[in-house]
Amino acid sequence: MRPRWVAALGLIGFLAGCGGPPPPPPRPAALAPAVPGKPAAPPVAMPKEPEVKPLPAIAYEIKGRRDPFASLVAIEGPKGLSVASVKLVGIVHGREERLALVEAPDGIGYILRNGDLIGDGRVVEIGRNSLTFSVTQKPGLPSTRMVLRLRAE
Repeated sequence: MRPRWVAALGLIGFLAGCGGPPPPPPRPAALAPAVPGKPAAPPVAMPKEPEVKPLPAIAYEIKGRRDPFASLVAIEGPKGLSVASVKLVGIVHGREERLALVEAPDGIGYILRNGDLIGDGRVVEIGRNSLTFSVTQKPGLPSTRMVLRLRAE
């Protein structure tokens, strides 16, 4: 019984929406009578555009230039250094990672993160007071681990 009432109410609502004929379209506004206008002004002479001369061809010499598609960021670490020649100076503890401060024999300092390269080694781990490298002597040979300890002064 209930589905019949719902169907009947739906049908009544549908038929109520199908009202009478649509309203007539609005009447167009009356047009103003045509007034004779002024004659058009004579065309203005446009200034002549200057002639464009073609540029001479430019030859690009590739010899002695860097590859434009090569990365500007160095992939390898500082050259000429070895893990054995650097000295661990300090470790900075951050919220998410630690940074190691090392000093080269010439007195230049470097800041290292996990995964950074320096000479012949890659930083594997930065501990609370140590820095661990994975050093590969020759390609194809297994790498060895080298640990630098922070000196207490």
